[in-house]
Parts: sequence; structure tokens; C-alpha cells
Amino acid sequence: MTPRPQLHFPSPYQLPTAHLSVARRIPMPDGALIASFAYVPEEFAGAADRSLADAAHAMPEPVLMLHGNGEEHGIFGQVIDAVCASGRPVVALDSRAQGHSTRGTAELTYELMARDAVTALAALGFGRAHLLGFSDGAIEALLIARDRPELALSLLSIGANLSPDGVDDSFQMEEAARGLVAWADFWERGDGSRRDVDPSLVRPAPQEARTTAELLHMMVVHPHIDPASLAAIACPTTVMAGEFDEIKREETDLIHDSIPGSRLVIVPGAGHVLPKEAPQEIARVALETVSRAQ
Repeated sequence: MTPRPQLHFPSPYQLPTAHLSVARRIPMPDGALIASFAYVPEEFAGAADRSLADAAHAMPEPVLMLHGNGEEHGIFGQVIDAVCASGRPVVALDSRAQGHSTRGTAELTYELMARDAVTALAALGFGRAHLLGFSDGAIEALLIARDRPELALSLLSIGANLSPDGVDDSFQMEEAARGLVAWADFWERGDGSRRDVDPSLVRPAPQEARTTAELLHMMVVHPHIDPASLAAIACPTTVMAGEFDEIKREETDLIHDSIPGSRLVIVPGAGHVLPKEAPQEIARVALETVSRAQ
């Protein structure tokens, strides 16, 4: 029998408590629905609830938050609360095929997800934003800041990489992806030792396993960002990582060195998942980065 994939026990994190003004799924050209959320400071709550597009003109520009692979926007909970408490709104997304967003039909790439984010931001009524991305979301934020500089007011990149070689454990990710595909194949062929078991009752369900495998495989084959191209990023930028990040330190340094005038922040004693390990430090650095764009 095909071995069951190792169970994933996610570590806890605090969901946002800031005022959620809008939660909607925005359609993309390939049929994906991108779950998009607008959190606003209390002083703008009434106006934003009536019309976010109208309230957007009265509020400061938002911070657009983009999460990592296999997550959802709530991982930024404490950061969202801190930004809203400062008087600034937050737009946060569930990236396609994750959280409450659907897969669509297009090939999964970071460029595609960056376009999703830009489309969602405009659909919510915001023209520009301060960008905050973690891991896969940081890659997307780098692409937006590079390719759509008119939209990027500032950039906080947390745990990004420019190529698969910049990650320490890409081999393990590919192994995990193959195991998930084998698990899905096993149940969809009806090879289970109990043929009366409905595949929808196993976890991960076959389709969930295939989607997770596709997301993992994306990290193995993408991105491919020319470091020299990051010289086009003109907004105030901070590059952030943990001292013991799974992103190689030389990769983080390369991103920092490639973006003119960027700051480098390494969080002592922390690993890769800084939104869980050091949310208050992310909030502090995010607000400092935003202030540099004023």
C-alpha cells in the first residue's frame, strides 16, 4: 500500500481582530476566485462598510499583505492589527488555490499570483499600496515593485528567494510533492486495501493532495528572477529574514544588495516563519518602512 503522507500539524497563530470591512472573492480571467479582505481602522469603519471605494479616498494608502505557500492571510493577524491601529488600512489576500481562493486553470507561477494581487487591489478601490510579502508572498511583492513601480509605495520583503537554489530544502519539497501525487493516484485508482472506503473520507483528499503537490512543485521550479532586474525597484525597501532562515543567507544578502538603498533586517534566533515567530517585530519594521515613503 502506498504510504500515507506525513501529517502536517500547523503551529498556532492569532487571527486579526481589526475591523473587517470587506471580504469578497474577486474573479480572475482564468476563472480563479481570489479571496480578498479589507481591514480598516475603527475611525473609518462606518464609511468603509457603506462604500470601501469611497472611503479609500479618505484613508491613507493600504498595506497589501501577501502570505506564504500553503497558508492564508490570517497568518498576518497581529501585523494586520498593528497596522490598522496606526491608522492605516490593510488589504490581505488568500493566494489562489489556498485559503478561501480557488485554483483557476492557469499554470501556477509567481508572476500569475502577482497579477492576482494587483487585480484584487484595484477591484477593492485602491490605486497604490505599501507591499508586505512573506516567503512566496515576498516573491510576488518583489515582482510587483519591480514591474509595477507606480503601484508600490514601499516594500517589506520577508524570506524571499530569487531562484529555487536559494532555498535549503527544495529537495525535500519535491519528495513531498511526489508522495502526495502517489497518494492521490492510489485512491483515485481504487487501490485502497478497503475498496468500500470513499476517497473523499481520507485526508488529505486526492484533489487536496494534488493541489498541495502543485504548490510545492512551484517552489521547486520557480522563481527565476534576475538579481540585476531588482535595480528597477525604486520605493523604500526593507529585506528581512530570520537568523536561521531556510532561505540561504547569501540569497537574502543578494536581494538586499540588488535593490538600491534597501535596508537589511535579520531577526536574531528566528527561523523562516517570522509572521508566527516575530509578528511584533514585523509590525515594527513594516511601519518604519511605510514611514520612509512619506
